[in-house]
Formats: sequence, structure tokens, C-alpha cells
Amino acid sequence: MVVTTINLINFILNRTITVNTFTIGIDVGGTKTAYGLFDGDKNLVLKYKTASNADLDAQGFFDEILSNINTIMRDQRLKVNNLRGVGIGMPSFVFYEEGKIIKTANLPKINNFAARNYMIKSLGGNIRVMLDNDAHTGALAEHRNGAGRGFKHMLYCPVSTGISTGIIINNELFRGRYGWAGESGHMIVTPGKGIECGCGNKGCLMSYCSGSMIIKHIKSKIDQGTKSILTELAGSTDMINTHHLIKALDYDDPLANWAVEQMATYMGVWLYNLYTTLNINCFIFGGGLLNFGDKLFPRIREVFDVYNHNDMPVYFKNAELCDDFGIIGAAELLF
Repeated sequence: MVVTTINLINFILNRTITVNTFTIGIDVGGTKTAYGLFDGDKNLVLKYKTASNADLDAQGFFDEILSNINTIMRDQRLKVNNLRGVGIGMPSFVFYEEGKIIKTANLPKINNFAARNYMIKSLGGNIRVMLDNDAHTGALAEHRNGAGRGFKHMLYCPVSTGISTGIIINNELFRGRYGWAGESGHMIVTPGKGIECGCGNKGCLMSYCSGSMIIKHIKSKIDQGTKSILTELAGSTDMINTHHLIKALDYDDPLANWAVEQMATYMGVWLYNLYTTLNINCFIFGGGLLNFGDKLFPRIREVFDVYNHNDMPVYFKNAELCDDFGIIGAAELLF
């Protein structure tokens, strides 16, 4: 009887060590996909990054994700029963309850796809897979582990290839009825005017100030005859990106200055509209546009303050988790 009890204790301890220990967090973006492997104490033990292939359809895209998961597991000598689960943050309208991707503005071939069920089936049927919008995963990461700690209400605002919002109310993530609460970048400000966004509309906020869309505005100006050092910095108009835009500001390039002024104007309006709608006073910014630093964000605050006519405190803070917020938030879906 004693021997049996000892063996049972050893068996339980062994399972505690080897089963459901690791979590994989995946952050899918319009240009890159990042993977993080976390141990049982939520320590990040491995990072892996690949380019996002916008030419793939939904199944092909997730087959590539599955291939990368299998590579990570093989290299780390893990089996499926070593995984607590896989969390994925997508730049998409995600029907959370079903784990279905409805639409993805920056990866337009990924739509109407039951991604969670496909992943579960492909991984053998015995593993948890959680799928959510990337702004939601970023909000979870920063609220639990980063700049949003201590705030009962918080708005996480990723500003990168696209712009969006993760909404924390009473310390809980608010998803709305179908799961895409916070797709605030697609609020319409100039109905039917401007460049068409991947959401299918013209005139949404994102179409004026996101990283990908401001480049489209710049290229349109150059095609219409506007001169700019941006073409020289990039080598050609087709190669211009936000890194060149940041460099062009150092040369006081008129087109670059115009572009950043447009970004600041529409972002300031965006944030004020969120503030006056939700009355949440903590904004946490993450994403690639943080690289603009003082060349953009003080101007955004100035625009916000022009419209805000009360003196109650409003906090603009940068995310603390740097490039890891997406994979950390995706992993947090499993906790």
C-alpha cells in the first residue's frame, strides 16, 4: 500500500512537470508573424518571427502557422501533451465564441474562416486553441503585465500597419456581442471619400493615419507630381515605407511633414472620440508607429487637447512590453 502511494505521488509530480507546461503565443500582423514559447511560470523561453505572406489564402496561411508550431515543438523536443495550448492574436474581425475570422483588412485573403476548429483538428483534436483580435491580446498583455497595471479602465491602442483598440472595463476585456468590439480604426469620418480601406469602406479613420495607409497617400501624392526626398531615400516610389518617412522628417521634407500632420490630426480625433464615448482616461500605445516618437505623438496630444475642454487627467502612455506584447497577450488567452 505504501509503495502504491509513493508511485502515485511520483506519477502526479511527473505529470505536473511534463503535461500542459508550455504555452505558445502567436501574434499575426500585416507584415510579420511572431511566435513565443512560454513555460509554466509564464517565462518567455523562445521567440521566433517570420514574414506574413499576404498572398496565401486562409487555409494556406494557417498551414504555415501550423508548420512553424511543429518546427518549434520539434526543436524544443516537445509533444502535444506538453502544451497548455496555443493562443493567436489576429488583425481581424474575430467571432470570438466560434473562433472564426470574419474579415482581415491587412490580409484580405483571410476571411470567413473557422480558424480555431481548423487548428484544433490539425493539431490532433486534443489541444486548446484560443483565437482573438490582436488589439484584445495586446490589451490583456499590457493590463496584466505592462503599462496598464493598476488601471481599472484602460484602452490599448495598437498603432502600426493598422490602428485599433482593446477595451478594458472594470478589469475585464470587453469584446461585445460578436467579438470585435474596439475596431475603432474603421469608424467612418469622411463617408465615401478618400482611399478605400481593406475593411471595404472609404473614409474610415484607419485609411488616413495607419502605417500602411499613409504610405498609400504619399505614393498618390508623388504620382501626381509632388517632389520628395522619400523617393531618393527608398530608391523608388514603390519601396517607400514608414522607416523612410521617419528619415525624411530629419530633412524637413514637405511631403513627410504633410503626412505626419495628417496622421496626427486623424489620430487625435480618433482618441478624442474614444474618450468622449467611453470616458476611459488611460490610453496605452503599442506598435510600430511608436518609432516616430516625438515626431508624432506630442502633436497627437495637441490635437486631442484642442477638442478636450475639461481638465480631468488623461494619461497617454507607451506600452512597456516592447515587441513582445503581442505574443504575451496571445498566451494570456490561455490563462
